[in-house]
Amino acid sequence: MTRPLAVVTGGRRGIGAGIAIELASRGFDLALTDIDTTDSADTLAAITDRGARVTLLQANLGDTGRHAELVDQIVAWGGPISCLVNNAGVPAAQRGDLLQISVEAYDSVMDVNLRGTFFFTQAVARHMAAAPCPAGAPPRCIVTISSVSAEMASVARGEYCLSKAGLAMLTKLYALRLAPHGISVFEVRPGIIRTPMTEGVAGTYDQRIADGLVPMARWGTAQDVALAVAALAGGQFSFSTGTVINVDGALSVPRLPT
Repeated sequence: MTRPLAVVTGGRRGIGAGIAIELASRGFDLALTDIDTTDSADTLAAITDRGARVTLLQANLGDTGRHAELVDQIVAWGGPISCLVNNAGVPAAQRGDLLQISVEAYDSVMDVNLRGTFFFTQAVARHMAAAPCPAGAPPRCIVTISSVSAEMASVARGEYCLSKAGLAMLTKLYALRLAPHGISVFEVRPGIIRTPMTEGVAGTYDQRIADGLVPMARWGTAQDVALAVAALAGGQFSFSTGTVINVDGALSVPRLPT
């Protein structure tokens, strides 16, 4: 039987790589996109070691004019897309005073995290809606990796929080639009995850976690996020479309002071 195809944006390293490797172990072939294709050998090898085919395509998610071409290229290589994981994103260029955020800093985050994700999702959704579900494949789905910052405010990186809050609405909108096609749409909100993106603030968060910031008292891992995505991609939760899954060790649970 042909393996279903999953697309993971920002799949070269970090959370994206963890998701791609886990999906490979669950029977998916993988098409990865990333703005940088260097240092990808370990990720690609881990995927092929699990019996999956994989291709890695260089793509800037913010380049919306290339999205339709990119989807066509992926489909020509691997066949119909069964699962899209919107993982690619960028952090705020620097943390600072909300009153000092520049238009350029705001646009650079929003163009990738929200605008780029919206229009790439649109391109893939058009393909999915026009194509039948591959025989034997799990129900099709779109999973967007946002952040606890979709709901928890951080005034030192307001543009990032706004971009993630927009992804929460993106999930609701596409869940409603694609439900008649049997395509489920989910949002996964990671908390404090140890990845290359968080290396620069690792010392700060080591201390904050030790001081009780995260009730489970540890960093999250890419594998924590990957296991949640794999469960959604497997189709067991297809009727739960529009759902938010928090992967944060209870960080986002409102608490009263003790």
